[in-house]
Amino acid sequence: MHIWVDADACPRVIKDILFRAADRTATPMTLVANQLLSVPPSPHIRALQVEKGFDVADAEIVRRVAAGDLVISADIPLAALVIEKGGRVLDPRGELLTLANVRERLSMRDFMQGLRDAGVETGGPAGFSAADSRNFAAALDRILARKPAA
Repeated sequence: MHIWVDADACPRVIKDILFRAADRTATPMTLVANQLLSVPPSPHIRALQVEKGFDVADAEIVRRVAAGDLVISADIPLAALVIEKGGRVLDPRGELLTLANVRERLSMRDFMQGLRDAGVETGGPAGFSAADSRNFAAALDRILARKPAA
């Protein structure tokens, strides 16, 4: 299993959890972003900078992901493409995305975009909390505990 991180919008606290987990479990991890990233020195962690542009990092993750890989992202269209390729997606709040809930989220996303396009103020997502970090860490630990031995 390889962990791919959609790193442009990934909260710092989640990256820190991922850095520790990748080293602890010797799981290869790549952070993909269109900006220069700083990662700790580790044989398991690397950063990949892609060109700037809309969804360039997402496209690179989809191109490289393999069945059984784990992607960390809150991007629903990216999640749908990863799941179609046999990958798994964990959002930064600790929810494992599946084919069923990604379809539901895509529908809701499209509905909300329609409301915004019509001028309705819809607000944004709730702020990222300490509980979100704990939920993410617990979900990641469960996934990594089931990882086949190298």
